[in-house]
Amino acid sequence: MSRVVRAAILQTEWTGDKESMIELHEKYAREAAADGAKVICFQELFYGPYFCQVQDIEYYDYAEAIPDGPTTKRFQALAKELGMVMVLPMYEREMAGFLYNTAAVIDSDGTYLGKYRKHHIPHVGGFWEKFYFRPGNDDFPVFDTAVGKVGVYICYDRHFPEGWRALGLNGAEIVFNPSATSRGLSSYLWQLEQPASAVANMYYVGAINRVGVEDLGDNDFYGTSYFADPRGQFVGDTASDTDAELIVRDLDLDLIEEVRNTWAFYRDRRPDAYGPLVKG
Repeated sequence: MSRVVRAAILQTEWTGDKESMIELHEKYAREAAADGAKVICFQELFYGPYFCQVQDIEYYDYAEAIPDGPTTKRFQALAKELGMVMVLPMYEREMAGFLYNTAAVIDSDGTYLGKYRKHHIPHVGGFWEKFYFRPGNDDFPVFDTAVGKVGVYICYDRHFPEGWRALGLNGAEIVFNPSATSRGLSSYLWQLEQPASAVANMYYVGAINRVGVEDLGDNDFYGTSYFADPRGQFVGDTASDTDAELIVRDLDLDLIEEVRNTWAFYRDRRPDAYGPLVKG
């Protein structure tokens, strides 16, 4: 019997305030559960605007403790109610001055499993992230969930192949890449990098992006969220590039072993030859 997981990702616009944004995501989570989804991931910094378009300390107030903050607790209760694994990309406050771009992972019984902190922090026009976040310092964890082994790699991380590989070597079967990515020079990479990383590591990738133009800047977030399979092919269509959309797809996890038996990339790796790559 095949291991088929019905998985969901959500792209949406900023509503204008934190509480309505959280309520909107709760509504979509219920819709996904009603459609049979057993795991869902939201977009980067899901309950706020993408405030990194400006540099202003007032946005530090969006940060919360994880897992002891109110949003994690609220979605733990929802995950338990719906029987759904949830990946929650949030702004984390560890203590004063220690702020991270983080994703919490909640199991289907409401158990908090852990978190991933974004490792690679950009600081260029319209993406002033070093003003808001310290770089991640907790390796590349993979979480043993009710739907399988789940990893997270956040937005700008996707440009760095080393983390994708680390997640695969740590056992990931599905890796979610929640993002806030706007039209511009990197647009063509959106439908290139994640499928390439999926096939290089022979696992599933869920790529999630925002949509719309927010009040804080002129970044036009273009959605186009999708799942890629271990062959690097899209699972169904990509989402709209302008509208909010809930994407629900069936992922056959048995395909991972089939592909790895065909394309033996992990067998044929040469880590003994790669030492110079981490010396500079």
